[in-house]
Amino acid sequence: MAIRNRQWVLERRPKGQVREDDFRLMETEVPPSRDGEVLVQVRYLSLDPYMRGRMDEARSYAAPQPVGQVMVGGTVGTVLESGNPRFSAGDTVVGMGGWQEYFVTDGAGLTKVDARAVPESAYLGVAGMPGVTAWYGLTRIGQPKAGETVLVSAAAGAVGSVVGQLAKLLGCRAVGIAGGPAKCSHVVKELGFDACVDYKAHGFREALKADTPSGVDVLFENVGGAVLDAALSRMNPFGRVALCGLIAGYDDQGFSLESVRPVLVNRLKVQGFIVSDHMELWPKAIQELAGHVAKGRITWRETVAPGIESAPRAFIGMLRGENLGKQLVKM
Repeated sequence: MAIRNRQWVLERRPKGQVREDDFRLMETEVPPSRDGEVLVQVRYLSLDPYMRGRMDEARSYAAPQPVGQVMVGGTVGTVLESGNPRFSAGDTVVGMGGWQEYFVTDGAGLTKVDARAVPESAYLGVAGMPGVTAWYGLTRIGQPKAGETVLVSAAAGAVGSVVGQLAKLLGCRAVGIAGGPAKCSHVVKELGFDACVDYKAHGFREALKADTPSGVDVLFENVGGAVLDAALSRMNPFGRVALCGLIAGYDDQGFSLESVRPVLVNRLKVQGFIVSDHMELWPKAIQELAGHVAKGRITWRETVAPGIESAPRAFIGMLRGENLGKQLVKM
């Protein structure tokens, strides 16, 4: 019997903020799998900030999302049929299945995971791409030493929440920046950061200064704009900045810094990075992260939207900072 598949495609490139009608929901028939291919039923779809950048035509580290084609996205799912010796029916697999309920693949980029010790959804978050991003940026670029202060923007998000917890495991003082008292409370009380500063509150810069009395040695930057300005002003000499994301400028494709003077005066190392450039380190990172999760050393939160029809609304909410932790869609 034919399987019907619902898919979100990019209807048009956004002008400024993303709108729900920038996407179109289609229903198609799943093509039969051939020898060497696998049919996967998606269980969870990952929604991530990088998707916004790919919706534009601007030159970037990855090709733009084609108009009229299924939106790119990480997924975890179950193998229904397999003609590929690497996979069997019933396997839990992670891959780039996109914004759809089913997909057929030759297995390239598909990874079998163990969902017994670690929940399957975690392989899209704390033990997946966001977790690896946190691990790489902190350990390979930030290189924190015990006793140093690590500052993390978007600290309640999927990446930032892991950065701070890894910093604590390395013996550092972890300070977060997040939007609103509820998120800041979560960052301190549930994630174990030493402090969290509300960038939406009056006196943000003064509060940041008070919570980083010894300055900042490592900055893990996810936001950009005014938040980055404030963070750079607190950097210690020879500090390290892992530039992971600039979500504050994604909708209008830009933001401005007040001054880069702290970079020169404090002889900072500032390095942007894309975690997909370092696939050779993913197995090591995932093994370490999954171990921390299984032993309860790292905790995480998920914001889960129900059903594929909710994907555009959930994606827009994530860009506005409405999610807590990892934003997922459960099929």
